[in-house]
Amino acid sequence: MAKTETKKRRLSAKKITEILDLLAAEYPDAGCALVHRNVYELIVCVVLSAQTTDVSVNGVSRELFDRYPAPGDLAFASQEDVMEIIRTIGMYKTKSKNIIALARALCEKHGGEVPEDYDALVALPGVGRKTANVVLAVGFGQQRIAVDTHVFRVSHRIGLAMNGDGGSAKSAGQAEVLATEMELMKVLPEERWSEAHHSLIWHGRKCCTARNPKCDECVLKDICRKQYI
Repeated sequence: MAKTETKKRRLSAKKITEILDLLAAEYPDAGCALVHRNVYELIVCVVLSAQTTDVSVNGVSRELFDRYPAPGDLAFASQEDVMEIIRTIGMYKTKSKNIIALARALCEKHGGEVPEDYDALVALPGVGRKTANVVLAVGFGQQRIAVDTHVFRVSHRIGLAMNGDGGSAKSAGQAEVLATEMELMKVLPEERWSEAHHSLIWHGRKCCTARNPKCDECVLKDICRKQYI
């Protein structure tokens, strides 16, 4: 079969289930890597993690939450003090401003609680679609798919998503990232959305890396669409 024909072929439901099962077996402990004790800490950590590794966020979050253990504490924090705590992560100036405004909004509009509602979440400072989906999935147990750079890259390479070339979510437009999320929601079983989200992230970090993916070691090497591209 010609490469272009194979590239366009959509995976069957049976193959998709096989992929999910293989990833689940390969990464049985896949889950949110951001260290948090409650939903407030989770949402702040996810906001801080934009364009920064989870490891970097975990390196500053404990001191941050020791100083500001609740939204009411962070809401009245000095931006300079917050910047000093999170200085080692990317975009720390903007993020310090955002998480203070986020905490203030939680206090003023939601009684100091993180809302369990998508529209309310994306209305908060610094919270976009990906952050809201992560909070709903990890914090509230809803089935959600958050498309970060790993999910975007891996889902296209494998063949779960077909609307892009498997490049970086950072270079893709918002419309393409949203289209990927919608496509994954369509082809993946809803009861496995959150599981797939974490498995794809772990696979992207540990095997299907942006540069020099470990294709020979990959548990999906006999299924992955990348071999035909």
